[in-house]
Amino acid sequence: MSAISIQSVSKTFETSKGPFTALNGVSFEIEQGEFFGLLGPNGAGKTTLISILSGLSKASSGEILIEGHNVRTHPAHARRQLGVVPQELVFDPFFTVKEALRFQSGYFGIDDNALWIEELLGSLGLADKAHSNMRQLSGGMKRRVLVAQALVHKPPVIVLDEPTAGVDVELRQTLWQFIAKLNAQGHTVLLTTHYLEEAEALCSRIAMLKAGEVVALNTTSELLKSSASNVLRFKLDGKLPPELEAVSRITGRIVQLPAHDAQEIERHLAILRQAHLKPEDIEVRKADLEDVFLDVMNSKQGAKA
Repeated sequence: MSAISIQSVSKTFETSKGPFTALNGVSFEIEQGEFFGLLGPNGAGKTTLISILSGLSKASSGEILIEGHNVRTHPAHARRQLGVVPQELVFDPFFTVKEALRFQSGYFGIDDNALWIEELLGSLGLADKAHSNMRQLSGGMKRRVLVAQALVHKPPVIVLDEPTAGVDVELRQTLWQFIAKLNAQGHTVLLTTHYLEEAEALCSRIAMLKAGEVVALNTTSELLKSSASNVLRFKLDGKLPPELEAVSRITGRIVQLPAHDAQEIERHLAILRQAHLKPEDIEVRKADLEDVFLDVMNSKQGAKA
């Protein structure tokens, strides 16, 4: 039995401009104990899918099963299997951190949860904030509390929706160490993130959404193999020639170009010389998940396994 089974899920919204399809026949399975990444640009449908998964929205068609429980027909049983860390900082300003976790335990019918709450507080760096009021916490600390609330009932499936957006490096390290520990103990993890280096480091398999459809679905290692084997990286003052600009990734002065072999590297550099441009700090590196992501998003056909 899969931890999560998503079967031909579609979602259409009625807008002032007519129907808008946010998801169009999305299907994939996430296996027990897997660390799975769900990637896509803004508006691709990731948040809509997670809303349906967590029971906050209903699919127009299709089914989702969590640990064998149908989200539509048995929502309470499905929700019990799930711990969701949302993007938004949603909190009750009237409770301390420990009180918030105790109340969250009660929502799932758990009376004696003191030891697990103490472990969560310690593992997420919240022990010294246990008796602080929620509204007194910084944004990063509130994010840690959201993670603790999602895990307070020890769900077998953990959904992390942009969990490290706008937080410091220390929290990222603390969070990933703890989540990796839970994953090693058998918890299934579904992660959405715009930090693709996190997805590359953590996820064993990845699905990519574009305009509400799955355009790539494979292991992380196979997705990396599917891209150009190398990337030419350099700094440049001046505008790239159009033939290079069309295929480049530009961040300020830094230019990155796909380069399958030495001949392609030389062709790129020759075009720069002909344009009387002088690149600096030239290096060649292996393609990463961001290169793959951009390739998939810019291509008409994806890379499904």
